[in-house]
Amino acid sequence: MKKILILVISSILLTGCANGENEKLENSVQSIIEKGNYVIIDVRTKEEYEISHIKGAINIPYDEISENINLDNHKTILVYCQSGRRSQIAWDSLNKLGYTTYDLGAFSEIDLPKE
Repeated sequence: MKKILILVISSILLTGCANGENEKLENSVQSIIEKGNYVIIDVRTKEEYEISHIKGAINIPYDEISENINLDNHKTILVYCQSGRRSQIAWDSLNKLGYTTYDLGAFSEIDLPKE
């Protein structure tokens, strides 16, 4: 978790603008996806998930993430929601539980295949 925090802070300080930060995040996520060792979690409601979601994502609403969640801790967890607010809460919860997690933010802004 400390490494992620340092990476995030360094990104902010070195890039100085949102576009640079987004590009770095996109490159990191693309690298994770290419390696194939990840899980994508849609933290929206079941109803939102059923309308449309990122291909291969599983649905775990953000308010159901707790110490009882059982995810593979060897995989990187990618989370997203409708606007970015719930995914930020899920990101924080998962990081506190010791998972390596990236917040993809808002569903409409994610450039991954959807179904």
